[in-house]
Amino acid sequence: MSPPAGFARATLLGAAVAIVATLATADPYEADPDLAAADADYAAGRRAGERADWAEAVRLYKRAEIRHPDHADLQNVLGFSYRNLKQYELAFRHYRRALELDPRHRGAHEYIGETYLLTGDPAGAERHLAALREICLLPCDELSDLERAIAAYRSRR
Repeated sequence: MSPPAGFARATLLGAAVAIVATLATADPYEADPDLAAADADYAAGRRAGERADWAEAVRLYKRAEIRHPDHADLQNVLGFSYRNLKQYELAFRHYRRALELDPRHRGAHEYIGETYLLTGDPAGAERHLAALREICLLPCDELSDLERAIAAYRSRR
C-alpha cells in the first residue's frame, strides 16, 4: 500500500472511531432538546433520572407536565421513569401520549417497544420496530437498540 493510501485509510479509520465514540455518549433522542434549558423541573428530572432516582424524576417531570402537557419528550421520559418503577400501565400511557404528539418520536418507539418486551408482548415490540425502520432512513440508535432487545428477548425464550 502506498503511503498516501495508507494515510487516507488511517484518516478514515480515525474519523469512524471518533463518530462511534460520539454516538456512544449521545443523549437519548429528543425532539426538543431545549426544554431542559427552558424548564427547571424538567432539567432536575433529567438529573434525577441520571441518578436512577425514578420516583424523584416522576415527581419533577409531573411538575413540568403542568406547564408542558403536550410535549412529546416530556411524555416519553415520564414513560421511561414509570417503566423503571415497574409501573407499566403508566409507562404505556405516557409513551402512547408521546406518540400521539409526535408519531415519529424515535425514543418513544424504542422505549414502548422495550416495555412491550418487559410485559411479555414481543408482537407489540415488533410493531414499533417496524415503525422505526420506516422512520430511520439511516441507521439510528433507537432502531439498533430495539433490534438488540428483541433478539435478546427471543434468545431467552
